[in-house]
Amino acid sequence: MFPEPLQTRIVEIGQKITVNQFAQDVLNGLSSEDKFLSSKYFYDETGSKLFEEIMKLPEYYLTNSEWDIFKRHKKDLLDKLNGESFQLVDLGAGDAQKTMVLLDHFYAQIADFNYVPIDINKNVLEELEVLLNKELPGLSTIPVVAEYFDALEWIGQNQKGRKLVLFMGSNIGNFNKEGAKAFLCEMHRALNKGDLLLIGFDLKKDPRKILNAYDDSKGVTAQFNLNLLQRINNELGGNFNIENWKHYASYHPVSGAVESFLISQSKQEVFITDLDKMFFFEKFEAIHTEYSYKYSIQEIEEISNACRFEIVENYYSSDKGFVDSIWSVL
Repeated sequence: MFPEPLQTRIVEIGQKITVNQFAQDVLNGLSSEDKFLSSKYFYDETGSKLFEEIMKLPEYYLTNSEWDIFKRHKKDLLDKLNGESFQLVDLGAGDAQKTMVLLDHFYAQIADFNYVPIDINKNVLEELEVLLNKELPGLSTIPVVAEYFDALEWIGQNQKGRKLVLFMGSNIGNFNKEGAKAFLCEMHRALNKGDLLLIGFDLKKDPRKILNAYDDSKGVTAQFNLNLLQRINNELGGNFNIENWKHYASYHPVSGAVESFLISQSKQEVFITDLDKMFFFEKFEAIHTEYSYKYSIQEIEEISNACRFEIVENYYSSDKGFVDSIWSVL
C-alpha cells in the first residue's frame, strides 16, 4: 500500500544562497585577474527554463543517453535494493523529467520508498511537487531546498532507511578533476555503508559531438550563459549590455574539459550598484562560466577507488558514449 498523500511541504535547510552571497561571489569573480562567474548561479527561474530547453535540443545528447539507460535498466536498478525500504534522493532534481522514468516504475511496482528531490531553486521544486501530486498520487515526496551536503545531513538525521542517491546528467563534470574527487569523498562521508550512488559520467568521444552539445545551433546555450549577466543586472543593479557579449565554448580532448566563456566584444565599463564598483573589460576579454569534464572508464574506476566506493555495475547508453555508474558505499 502507498502511504497517505502528504500535505504539500517543502523543507528549507542550511545556508540559502542570499543576495549578499551572490554579490560577494560576483565581486570576487569579476575582481580576479582571470575573471569568472560560478555556474551555480545559472539556475534562477529564467536559467532553469533555459536549461529545460537545452535538454530537449538534438545536439544535447546527454539527456537522451540517460533516458535510454533508465528505460533499459530501471528493473535491475530496483532489484538492487532487494525489496528494502529506501530513500530515493535526487541531487539537483530540477523538473525530474529523467527521474520520472524511475519513479513511474518504482511506483507501479509498489516499492517502499520516499522520493526526496533536492534543489537550490524553490520554484522548481514547487512545480515538481504539483506535477507529482497529479501524476503519482500518494507518492511520499519530501522536497528539500538546500545545498547537497546540508540536505544529506538532514536526511541522515530525519529519514530512516537505505539511500539510493542520484547524481545525474554528468553534473560531476562541473567540477575539475580534483574538485570532483573532493566532492565524491565528501559524499562517501555523508552516506552509510550499503547506500547506493548512481552517478552519471559523460565519456570521452568525438570532440565535435561534445562541442556541439555546448554550442548548439539555436543559441540556447548562449542564452543560458548570457542570462548570468542579466541576473546580475536584475538582482544587483548591474548595467551589462548583453549585446556586447558573446558566448564561446571549447573542448580539450586530453584533459576532457569543456569550458564556457562570455567574451567582451568591445572595451567597456560595467557598474554594479549593489557592489558600488565599476568593472573594466578589454575587447575580447573573457569571463569563465563553466567546466564540464568528460571521463574515461579508467578515470571513473580511479576516482571511485580513491573515495572508497565499490563499482557495482556500469549502465551504458546504447551508443556507449555515456555511463550511469552504480557505486556502493564500503
